[in-house]
Amino acid sequence: MYRRVRVTLDNGDVFEGVLIPPTQFSDPDIVVLKLRNGYNVGFKKGRIKELVELGEVAPPPITAPPAPSGGGERIWLLATGGTILSRVDYVTGGVYPTLSVDYLIEILGGLEAPIEVEEVTAKFSEDMTPGLWSLVAARIGEAFQRGARGVVVMHGTDTMHYTAAAMAFAFRRAPGPVVFVGAQRSSDRPSTDAVLNLKAAVAAAARAPFAESVVAMHKSSSDSAVAIHRGARVRKMHTSRRDAFQSVNAAPIAEYYPDKDVLQINTADYKERGGLEYTTKFDEAVALVKFYPGMHPRLLEALLEIGVRGVVIEGTGFGHVGEYLLPAIKKLTDAGVVVAVASQTLFGRVNLYVYRRGRELLSMGVVPLEDMLPEAAYAKMSWALANFKKEEVARVLTTPVAYEISPRSDPTAFGAL
Repeated sequence: MYRRVRVTLDNGDVFEGVLIPPTQFSDPDIVVLKLRNGYNVGFKKGRIKELVELGEVAPPPITAPPAPSGGGERIWLLATGGTILSRVDYVTGGVYPTLSVDYLIEILGGLEAPIEVEEVTAKFSEDMTPGLWSLVAARIGEAFQRGARGVVVMHGTDTMHYTAAAMAFAFRRAPGPVVFVGAQRSSDRPSTDAVLNLKAAVAAAARAPFAESVVAMHKSSSDSAVAIHRGARVRKMHTSRRDAFQSVNAAPIAEYYPDKDVLQINTADYKERGGLEYTTKFDEAVALVKFYPGMHPRLLEALLEIGVRGVVIEGTGFGHVGEYLLPAIKKLTDAGVVVAVASQTLFGRVNLYVYRRGRELLSMGVVPLEDMLPEAAYAKMSWALANFKKEEVARVLTTPVAYEISPRSDPTAFGAL
């Protein structure tokens, strides 16, 4: 039960609201109220002249949702942390991963499918690693083995596209979608996008005919729609906007419209539900390096010293690097390191046959990655090195597995941002 209180400050200002329980990260000298308008405000205890309790407030009940029309399959909700499971500390202004999954289910009310909830870890996304991808893949696989119709993974947004891409490669076949979802605004803020994003993610997990790794986030800054992006085709393109995630060189696979409760599928070309084939292995000895003018060759040579087995280089334009880096790249390939190149322009595709520099890279064994995003390429390199023989990795990298490579670039995709 929560308490509604009236707070009178030392200057005579009066506020009424629901007293927010403190967390382990809260300042003990601060009292936080949720006001009637939905905003939270914090006061130093020393400024409070009077605090009067106005009665208890019961949280909204958690409605037991009905079974999906297709049967009694459940949706698994896996929590890994991030802003979607966070709240604001009103002293530092920081956002901390302290809210439980039950809190989100509570504020959502009823859901369209029975939910099983598991907390995998509590990490900000910058703390995710390929080792943690293995843990996430294992828990997703276990959920499907236990009869999940679909799996929703709550994740911090900064590296969510990396993890979503990794799962796109890890799950060759699945009984349903793996839907990653996050929030740009913490769940205790009135402007939060967590609730709508999560509703859309659950709708996709329950209804979508495809069995792919996808990301569900706001389509625009308004609450009119949520875009469902393919995990190996999406990228976070803004630091704070609610529509920060955009599909690159592709269109979203689906969209959710909350006003009509409609999940619109945008293509008939997708992996269908059925079977379960996956791996939990990822190689951590992989690097993603962005080329820049004047880049020192020692930066690449150092990768050899620390035992890297695969390197993805973000080259300029068609996939180029400075001539002064060629000897260092040759050292890597001669040592058996798999070196691949993606383009830092994001839109368009790598083509190492147009200019001399590209042909020089090809002669060293550098693998061109077509229109694959650099982050997806990093995840695919990690997956390929862990699950295939080294002599097979170049072929695997250039073979489409999760719609990460298209036969030709869509010229209309550019400018979609």
